Amino acid sequence: MANILSYGVGVDTANVTFTDKASTRVAQMKENPNDNLRVYIVGGGCSGFSYGFILDEKIIEGDSIQTKNGVQLRIDPMSYQYLEGITIDYKEDLQGSRFQVSNPNAKSTCGCGSSFSI
Repeated sequence: MANILSYGVGVDTANVTFTDKASTRVAQMKENPNDNLRVYIVGGGCSGFSYGFILDEKIIEGDSIQTKNGVQLRIDPMSYQYLEGITIDYKEDLQGSRFQVSNPNAKSTCGCGSSFSI
């Protein structure tokens, strides 16, 4: 699964797709050069689990990492078991702008796409 990371040095280990649009948007949002996108799950939402996104400079032991255009997508080990194989994209349309997750592990999702069940 994920390699243990130490001294702030990470290795790409995540089996995820981090699109050019998503990585470009993260690069635009960064206030600190060490900030990267962390995706995680929390219990709750209308389908059981919800996706969380935060700009984060910390590396958690066991993080799975995907690097695109100099920006890292980081997923903690607990969340990764539910998120392996996901695609993170960035969408702008009439509904607004947002990071969008396509999760092949989800058995069902809510109408807005922000929560899922396994």
